[in-house]
Amino acid sequence: MVTRVTILGATGSIGASALDLLRHDRGRYQVAALASRRDAKKLAALAREFGAKLAVVAEPTAYGELKDALAGSGIEAAAGRDGLIAAAKAEADVVIAAITGAAGLEPTLAALAPRRRVAIANKECLVCAGRLFMATAAAAGATVLPVDSEHNAVFQALSAGPREAVARVTLTASGGPFRTLPRERLAWVTPDEALRHPTWSMGPKVTIDSATLMNKGLELIEAHHLFGLASGQLDVLIHPQSVVHALVEFRDGSVVAGLSMPDMRLPVAFCLAWPDRMDWPAPRLDLAKLGSLQFEPPDAGRFPALRVAREALESGGAAPTVLNAANEVAVEAFLSRRIAFSHIVGLTEAVLERAAGEGLTEPTSVAEAIAVDHVSRSFAEVLVPQFAAKAS
Repeated sequence: MVTRVTILGATGSIGASALDLLRHDRGRYQVAALASRRDAKKLAALAREFGAKLAVVAEPTAYGELKDALAGSGIEAAAGRDGLIAAAKAEADVVIAAITGAAGLEPTLAALAPRRRVAIANKECLVCAGRLFMATAAAAGATVLPVDSEHNAVFQALSAGPREAVARVTLTASGGPFRTLPRERLAWVTPDEALRHPTWSMGPKVTIDSATLMNKGLELIEAHHLFGLASGQLDVLIHPQSVVHALVEFRDGSVVAGLSMPDMRLPVAFCLAWPDRMDWPAPRLDLAKLGSLQFEPPDAGRFPALRVAREALESGGAAPTVLNAANEVAVEAFLSRRIAFSHIVGLTEAVLERAAGEGLTEPTSVAEAIAVDHVSRSFAEVLVPQFAAKAS
């Protein structure tokens, strides 16, 4: 039986992992639609290679280039919001939602449909509008599968017992490139240094989030919505080798851990083949060769993002949406060298404090989520110059 696949975010790291897997079994998988932010040339090449029926660029100005690159192929080209929605709704059995940022919220929601699997790699859907997203998925009869290695490991480990028997879930974090850097140096690290992740190859936004550990804070919020867990049931552990991705502790004291080599193709392969398993030349875990695995609690002083994210989770309402928007602006300001690395979390926290007095409420629709996102970004942009002055 052929499985039809749509990839939203085809030219990013998750999209590359998915397409690499599809190359191993072209007879079992068929590409329905591919979408990317703006890389029209690369998207067109991939659409031709995999025989996609539809290719979409989110950036409308790239439409002409995409259309020209697909001329004579018979592949339909589209762009902008309407194009992304069309790709999300194209006839497919699996949709891999990997568009980074709040821009991925609307098309990922549109992808939810009866008996469809939506493999979600977009943190923002669950952080910005987690209650809305999960309720919509349940109402639509869609199956939500997590692509993040940590949540994917939790998803698999939860099969070991009933949900009500879960006592605690622990997500692991590599600690990023600055786990052992003297704290006084953190104020002066450069974007190039922050982008040198010791374990994973990811996009710039996620890599910076890994360096601040904001990614793990966002993942706590994701886990809350994905698995119906309270903040007190969620924990984080630093694990530099990135081999143990998560641990699920049951009330009888048993702990089930999800282990694999740090390769994003593994959780993507799980989502593509679920409930079956994909047969492909996967990297194999050799514990004897590794010899030892290291674990340590996160340093609260070095990684204040964890505290800020957990407070947003526990505050609820619009706080997680504000957190995500403010952090995106702060990360971009750091990457463009307008603020210091140590100011990313400070700026995010300042936006949360300002937003708390504005009466913002938890989004109950895409429009409301986008509105809260826009307001939060405007707050952040106003504050960037103040933090830039501190960095100079």
